Amino acid sequence: MKKSEMNIGVKAAITSRRSIRQFTSKPISNEVITDILEVAAWAPSGTNIQPWNVHVLTGSMKGKVCETASKSFLDPTTNNKNDRLHYMEKFRDPYISRRRKVGWDLYTLLDIKKGDYEKTKSFHVKNFSFFGAPVGLIFTIEKDLGWMSWLDYGMFLQNICIAARAYGLHTCAQASWSGVHEDIAPLLKISTNHLIHCGMSIGMEDKQAVVNKLRTERADLDDFVTFHE
Repeated sequence: MKKSEMNIGVKAAITSRRSIRQFTSKPISNEVITDILEVAAWAPSGTNIQPWNVHVLTGSMKGKVCETASKSFLDPTTNNKNDRLHYMEKFRDPYISRRRKVGWDLYTLLDIKKGDYEKTKSFHVKNFSFFGAPVGLIFTIEKDLGWMSWLDYGMFLQNICIAARAYGLHTCAQASWSGVHEDIAPLLKISTNHLIHCGMSIGMEDKQAVVNKLRTERADLDDFVTFHE
């Protein structure tokens, strides 16, 4: 197959996906969300075990979950500790440089100066309102599933992000939700053998929001690809 034969619609959906951090309140029907999830469920998984579980939050329930999670995050006496290591114990290059770059690009847009912890926390707590999106998704995974299932889960999440673009919608995957598992688990009746993998905001981009001007970069292929002929 040649590059000219590629389905441009799929390519455009992938390359136009961005993490949006301010949404409009325009509602999304359950029919659309159902279709997106049905499409996403065709993600591959080892031996087809399909390790994903999704809680779709709208309306009053979303409000209750967001209020509970926000209070937990802002409470200095609460230990919002993640169940598992998210990234690395100690960051090193090239990862630390990439992390710092996107962080400072974002904070510059928001006029958050280094050391301004109050303003930083005021922005971070917006995670727990799904950045104003009309729909929030909470993803759980059973605790005894191995690392291959976590990889499978990532493909499912990516499918949601891409399928949402077919409807002109945007998303933001949010690792922060795993830190408030104990507080929101009772509201969602999450089983004790599950933990929160992450959350995701889904809705229409607020194109007037300064935060959505952020554009991340990607490494050159030479940095991570080796061709063997």
